[in-house]
Amino acid sequence: MNQLTDTHHLKYWDYLVFLVYFVIVAGYGYYIYQRKRAKTTSTKDFFLAEGSLTWWAIGASLIASNISAEHFIGQSGSGFALGLAISTYEWMAAATLIIVAVFFIPVYLKNKIYTMPQFLLERYNSTVSTIMAIFWLLVYVFVNLTSIIYLGALAITAISGIPFLWCIVGLSVFAVIVTLGGMKVIGYTDVIQVFVLIVGGLATTYLALRMVSTHFGYGENILKGLSLVREKADSHFHMIFSKEHNYYKDLPGLSVLIGGMWINNLNYWGCNQYIIQRALGADLKTARSGILFAAFLKLLIPVIAVLPGITAYVLFQEGVFNEELRNAAGVIKPDQAYPTLMNLLPEGLKGLAFAALTAAIVASLAGKANSISTIFSLDIYHRYFNKEASEKQLVKVGRITVIVAMVIASLVAPALTTLDQAYQFIQDYVGFISPGVLAIFLLGFFWKRTTSKAALAAAVLTIPLSTLLKFLPLWMDLSPLYNLGLAVPNENGVYEIPFLDRMTMVFVVLVSLMIIITLVDSRSKLQKRVIEIDRSLFKSSPGFIVGSVIIMGVLAALYTVFW
Repeated sequence: MNQLTDTHHLKYWDYLVFLVYFVIVAGYGYYIYQRKRAKTTSTKDFFLAEGSLTWWAIGASLIASNISAEHFIGQSGSGFALGLAISTYEWMAAATLIIVAVFFIPVYLKNKIYTMPQFLLERYNSTVSTIMAIFWLLVYVFVNLTSIIYLGALAITAISGIPFLWCIVGLSVFAVIVTLGGMKVIGYTDVIQVFVLIVGGLATTYLALRMVSTHFGYGENILKGLSLVREKADSHFHMIFSKEHNYYKDLPGLSVLIGGMWINNLNYWGCNQYIIQRALGADLKTARSGILFAAFLKLLIPVIAVLPGITAYVLFQEGVFNEELRNAAGVIKPDQAYPTLMNLLPEGLKGLAFAALTAAIVASLAGKANSISTIFSLDIYHRYFNKEASEKQLVKVGRITVIVAMVIASLVAPALTTLDQAYQFIQDYVGFISPGVLAIFLLGFFWKRTTSKAALAAAVLTIPLSTLLKFLPLWMDLSPLYNLGLAVPNENGVYEIPFLDRMTMVFVVLVSLMIIITLVDSRSKLQKRVIEIDRSLFKSSPGFIVGSVIIMGVLAALYTVFW
């Protein structure tokens, strides 16, 4: 490892700003815990903060749980490499959140669903529920929680110079402190976390645009800097790639609008305990308002996560950051774009940006750990180990689970250093299950005849089918699919199916298979749908409708301008 320069260390005022942030979050969390603590902590109170989260707390918590180191570091790196197109993950998520608020949330709240395995239990059977519960726990602990700790520690080390292992310990302990207070503490402290990460993120963006303006002789004019970035990196401001584009395999053309991106987002935002849990304890109006607030915030994320990467690209083309963005072998490392910009922040402001990054990481860790404890306590421990467990016992088990999960993830996290690009690797392979999960949930919602056999088949086959398509180029030539845009050559000249298209194919196959299995099952006509859908719940308030129209209008304008 290269010797860190002085810019890679926090100064006195940086530490002071960070300390103030830490004290405020910890103090406010303790205040919320004491003020809103019930005489007897129930599972609904601890895991869901039932009825106590406001719409703005739900919306902020959704974003805080979603945004982590991979957004600041990974998306800035992608902004450097391929441009604004990576923002489609954020902007399409805003549209997805509206769909979740209209169609998914009413079903969950009407049927008092607290966990995703509980939905599968009531809609299908215990086999499907348990299989998915165990799988979700394994993925949450060994993939998601581990990767958040790893990428977070890596980013903080690059910025502060604090040793990697100490960063892991610090992040884990901080997250445990927040998580043990329950969902109420997580939800309300997330409001502070989101405020800090947005302010700190905007500070970095401001600095980056100011640097561009100054470099070209226009002084500290950030609007001129933005104009120059658009002018000097015009190729980085296109949202839809042609199949000849170098990064088509990552964002395959119209698939980001009508294909696999919807599968990815609907599964993440609508069928993911980690995310949807924030809204499960509220009434319908509050839940929808919170989700709509999160959708508005999603529109802002590319400004603080992607735009700095594009500005770093412009400066790099001008000869700035030549050493900072290359490794010892001279290879360009886009993921160093955001840490490089942060290291140029003045003392104090760098501490704010550092606090913003830490806030994003800790909030994600706390949200994920709470979801792990919820699923284990309610869907595994209560169902199979102690059916007579009291509310107090379940909360205690939940808190123990938080600590155990965080310890395991912390021990596994250093192993990820062997991966070249951990974030891309994890995104690719976690996506193996998204088509199956979404197929099971959608048919479970909207087709009452769907049987447990059909759901089980989708659960079992989603990984094998995804694996088959992933490694199909090893056995056959896929070049004939190039003209259809369904296969593109990789860096080795081998044609492969883009990630999002692969998800679409698997989803179509699994839905078709589930329909066939259901239709040939003579008992499918007798299938009773325990999950009820009250059609009147799909009606939305005027405020929600207006807000949704505004968001969709903004998205339409963005994609029209940057097509």
